[in-house]
Amino acid sequence: MKKIEILLVEDNEGDIVLTTEAFEECEFNSNINVARNGKEALNYLSLEEGRPEGELPDLILLDINLPLLNGHEVLHHIKQNERTKHIPVIILTTSSSSNDINATYNNQANCYITKPADINDFFDVINSLGKFWFKIAKLPTLR
Repeated sequence: MKKIEILLVEDNEGDIVLTTEAFEECEFNSNINVARNGKEALNYLSLEEGRPEGELPDLILLDINLPLLNGHEVLHHIKQNERTKHIPVIILTTSSSSNDINATYNNQANCYITKPADINDFFDVINSLGKFWFKIAKLPTLR
């Protein structure tokens, strides 16, 4: 079974470490690549000029509150681009604002998760997310 490629778009170093550790502890066959701002995420996905096209991730975990381009803008670009619109995008953020929730679903997010403050609850969320997306759901194979 091939590794699941994940793009984590997150600017908070603590959340990057926590998310990476949660995936490692759950022992999913996954590889996490990190983009620390919205522009870096689009560059990684080759949506910006000047970067050759590469392999696409199987799943994107996207924070809303990002520098340079926010998560709403990144999501819009991903879902409007023929090359990337098939990639499931999970919003993983501290925001529980109904405006953020509605805006992301209007932009075709596949799921919206508010990060729990408790570390054990966070690990449970990552475990559930991984079980659903890697064991139950079928990810697209377009590359």
